[in-house]
Amino acid sequence: MNPHISVPRQHAAASGAFGGPSSGHRANLRMPRFFKRLFKFPQMDFEMAIWEMTSLLIAPKKVFKSIYYHEQTKNTWHRPDPSFTYILAFFLLLTAIAWGVAYTPSFGAIVRLSLLFIFVHFVGSSLAVSTLAYLVIGRLFGPNGAAASLTGLRGARGRRRGAAQGLFVQPGEKDQLEFGYCFDVSNRAFFPLYLHLYVVQFLLLPLLTRSPSNFFTTFLGNTLYLSALIYYTYITFLGYNALPFLHNTELLLLPILALAILWLVSLIAGWGVVMQGRGVEGLFWGV
Repeated sequence: MNPHISVPRQHAAASGAFGGPSSGHRANLRMPRFFKRLFKFPQMDFEMAIWEMTSLLIAPKKVFKSIYYHEQTKNTWHRPDPSFTYILAFFLLLTAIAWGVAYTPSFGAIVRLSLLFIFVHFVGSSLAVSTLAYLVIGRLFGPNGAAASLTGLRGARGRRRGAAQGLFVQPGEKDQLEFGYCFDVSNRAFFPLYLHLYVVQFLLLPLLTRSPSNFFTTFLGNTLYLSALIYYTYITFLGYNALPFLHNTELLLLPILALAILWLVSLIAGWGVVMQGRGVEGLFWGV
């Protein structure tokens, strides 16, 4: 996302971008101003969004290192440029059409599948995860959170500034765990998940659903889902690890251990996510 789209701080009051000097008036204008940005396509940095998608696969740390420049110039971690969301939604639309043409019987089913992929799987899950993170992360990993008392992890390094809960931070306000930033993290974590389960799985589906199934197909399918969830967890960790006022965010990596154990147990038991777990049927739920 591009930091250049925000109205400069010195012109904020005059333009009405962030409201007047009154904090109450600023709060009233905060949400409408954010939603107005959703339709300013000429100001969106789609090149930056494509760069982020590429970097998420080969060097995901670069994506969240870039937020420091934005925070230093705009005093907010969240960048209100929805170009990444729009591009990923467009990719999901194309993927839904491909899935629909191959596996659904009618045009109406393809339309429902497209809406399901975009507004339930992507936007809905991102909103749910970001809401949970917004309510929990700051309280667990903030200066007064349970994780802050642990030693030997990130909490012992450097100076930490106090974290306050906010929705969309305005320039000049102190560091906050913003809901907008949580949504940014969830969107970026969804991209590798999309590539694994909506693109690669589609290409491998004839092999993954071969009957009777064998160890190789079970291993391939389960490993595909394991890789998708590990990527999701790791990018989520990188997103919150980039915030200097959170402590011991390495604990967010613990689900990877549980996922690895479940993967090993599933292979020993001969249980496949795609066949026995009906993973593909889950993508079509509601269609």
